[in-house]
Amino acid sequence: MSSSKEKNREIFNITLDETRSTVKRTTDEAIKEIPRFTKAVNEYQEETIQATKDIADNFLDSQKEVIHSIQSLWVPYIENVQNSYLSYWVSPQRVTENYARAVSNVTDSSIASTRLANNVLFATMDAWKTSMQHTRDNAKEFSRLNSNVAKSFEHVAKDSLRDFSAREEVQGHTRQ
Repeated sequence: MSSSKEKNREIFNITLDETRSTVKRTTDEAIKEIPRFTKAVNEYQEETIQATKDIADNFLDSQKEVIHSIQSLWVPYIENVQNSYLSYWVSPQRVTENYARAVSNVTDSSIASTRLANNVLFATMDAWKTSMQHTRDNAKEFSRLNSNVAKSFEHVAKDSLRDFSAREEVQGHTRQ
């Protein structure tokens, strides 16, 4: 019977060791993937920033063309109207400056939005890291508690078996 018990314990230990080996292999593979994921996140951020810059540059170039076209057509007309009816605040130069300032604000807002999105991403990654650390600590504590409970059951069972055997012995001597 003890040989069967030892064999079962050995099989159980082998199974747990194989599981531990599988977990190690899986986590080692995941660790090897970290540089690839880090590179992907960096590339995503760089592409987002570059795309924002390209969008702003293209928009500014097109707006420059629009302003030049409008100025070449309308400046003489607006200057005549201004000289006749309008005040200093509606000058072509003032309109151009205000429009350029608005475009600059849109560009700044786009870049700020990208920065905020990146900050949210990093905050989420930090929260995930903290969560994983708590999960690791809690799993370790649950495992320790589980082992302690199993050891307690083992000791109680051994004590009960010893008490039972001792009573059987006493009752066996009494019957004789």
